[in-house]
Amino acid sequence: MEFLKLVETRRSVRSYAKASVEAKDLESAVKTALMAPSWKNSETARYYFANGEENASKVYDMLPDFNKKSCEGITCFLVCAYETGISGYSQGQPVGDGDSWGAYDLGLSNAYFLLALKEMGYDSLIMGLRDEEGLRRLFEIPSSQRIMGVIAIGKRKGEPVLRPRKDIKQVMKTL
Repeated sequence: MEFLKLVETRRSVRSYAKASVEAKDLESAVKTALMAPSWKNSETARYYFANGEENASKVYDMLPDFNKKSCEGITCFLVCAYETGISGYSQGQPVGDGDSWGAYDLGLSNAYFLLALKEMGYDSLIMGLRDEEGLRRLFEIPSSQRIMGVIAIGKRKGEPVLRPRKDIKQVMKTL
């Protein structure tokens, strides 16, 4: 798919058809995500998948009710995290904003991941609210990692509407 078309068609989807997600597709999307730039090529992004109905239901139960409604039918969730104390650090000392770089790098990695999924025909919804401690226990995520979000992965049921975007003059300034 042409890149601009891929970006234009990727949406936050809140209505899913019951469909499985192939493990090989998840692996391929993670390999694409690893191509994203990161601080000193540190690749601190970490991906935890609950794939299949039984596994996905464990993550589903850790979402607030309004997110559960948006994820009905989902059989695959990703919990994304990053290793702290690496991106934004030099010789163990924070540089500038320190761990903010880990979040920045994870965002870039997630963007590559989501676009790779979209190219394969999958849709997604990024969610920030979740039972973090429950997810940490479920996946045995070490305390050295910061959990940033949960991403629902599946096939859309219907066509989500593209909401209006801000005018370029609101977001861009040139000297």
